[in-house]
Formats: sequence, C-alpha cells, structure tokens
Amino acid sequence: MSDSPVGIFDSGVGGTSVWREIHKLLPYENTVYLADSKNAPYGEKSEHEILQLSIKNTEVLLRKGCKLIVVACNTATTNAIGYLRQNYDVPFVGIEPAIKPAALQSRSKIVGVLATKGTLASSLFHSTSGNHARGITVIEREGTGLVPLIEQGKVDSKEIKELLEGYIRPMLEKGIDYLVLGCTHYPYLIPLLKDMLPGTVQIIDSGEAVARQTKSILGEKGTLRTTRSSGHHEFYSNGDLKVLEGFVRNDGLHYSVEKGDF
Repeated sequence: MSDSPVGIFDSGVGGTSVWREIHKLLPYENTVYLADSKNAPYGEKSEHEILQLSIKNTEVLLRKGCKLIVVACNTATTNAIGYLRQNYDVPFVGIEPAIKPAALQSRSKIVGVLATKGTLASSLFHSTSGNHARGITVIEREGTGLVPLIEQGKVDSKEIKELLEGYIRPMLEKGIDYLVLGCTHYPYLIPLLKDMLPGTVQIIDSGEAVARQTKSILGEKGTLRTTRSSGHHEFYSNGDLKVLEGFVRNDGLHYSVEKGDF
C-alpha cells in the first residue's frame, strides 16, 4: 500500500499548483494526476454536474490503485467532497479558500476572495466564511474567464491581465490587505498579481496546507512511501496535452504525460 500512488484531480491544469506542493513536501510519493480539461471550468456548472464529474474522476483514480485522493479543485471540494467521503473508503483531502488565516492576520479587517462562481455559491464556502470571518468584511469576486485562458496556456496574455485588473481594482479601492485565491488555477497568476498589488496586500492560497494535510493523513494511516527513491508521476489529460506538459515540465522528474479517456 505504501507504494500505491496519491491521486489528484482537478477541472484542468490548475491543480498542478497543488501537485507541486505535495511533491515538494513528499518527494518519494508516487502520484497520478487527472486534468479534466474537457469539462473545465467546473465553476460554471451546476452542483449536480460537479458531483457527477467528481465521482467519475474518483473512480478513475481508484482503478489506478490510489491510496488517497486529493480533490485539487475548490469548486469540486465545496460541492462534492462530503458525498465522496461518505461513499468511498479511500481518504480524501479537499481544498477551499484560505479565509481563516487571512481573517486572523488581516489588520484592515477587509479581505478579498477571488474564486469561481461554483465555489462562492456553495454552502461550504458560506459556512467557512461565516465561522472564520466574523468581524471581517469579505469582498468576493468571481474570476469569470480566467480558467479558460489558463487552460489555453495564456497565463501572461493581455486578455488575462485586463480581466485581473477589473477584478482586483474594486478590492483595492475597498482597502483589502489580504487576497485569498479560491481556485487552484489562480496561483499561476501570482506573478501578474504581484505587479498589480501594493506591498501591503498579501496573497494566500491553500496548496501548502493541502500538502501538509496529505502528509498527516498518510502518516496516520501508515501508508507513507518508505522507499527513499524519487516517486514516479503519471499525468493524464482529456484536453490539450501540450498545455499540461507545459505546466509540469521538469528535467529532474520521473513522469509521463498521456491522453486520458475519462
């Protein structure tokens, strides 16, 4: 079981930002990553559609023998992880916007959240926000259009810069001092965001916390890989392989990128 891979799925290439954090913390673990780019973005879909896609991805990863599944998609976590945990025996690690640390550290008591429509509309997001952001003004913005551009590899494009500026400017005018990234695609926009944000605004994403939780659960279950050799990483996409390859390319990595029918 310890040599079995950690499974990770997302609505596309964005979850590779979470995969990077997991690999950095757990370099010996084998992984299998599913980029469901054909169905991206999840944030525009209904709760039922998101649940069905999450079930499909989970069952693909279980067929590949995964010992733990990371739902590396905020929208899928907030809409489907409760069902997945109730209906499958494998442990799940989810991801949701890091409102709690932002709320605890904010001095202005004004926090911005950039996320998808599906995440912001979910009951889990609202309960998390309600529990951890009392006394905090939370300014929510849907990042409409960002995921499709990232899925096309247009991370540094004029279109994406214009969209970001439109979403960020109103938050800055309201006085945010923390910006929470509520989609795993968005960490790839951090270089652009740093150019737009004053030094007084901190950016928070959840990737590192997910990696720590993954390590903690594997340790509790006794399923951490004991072999001290670099893990092997299988990446599958039902979209453009060149885009996925561009996000994971690493000369020192034992990996493969393949077309998947899922």
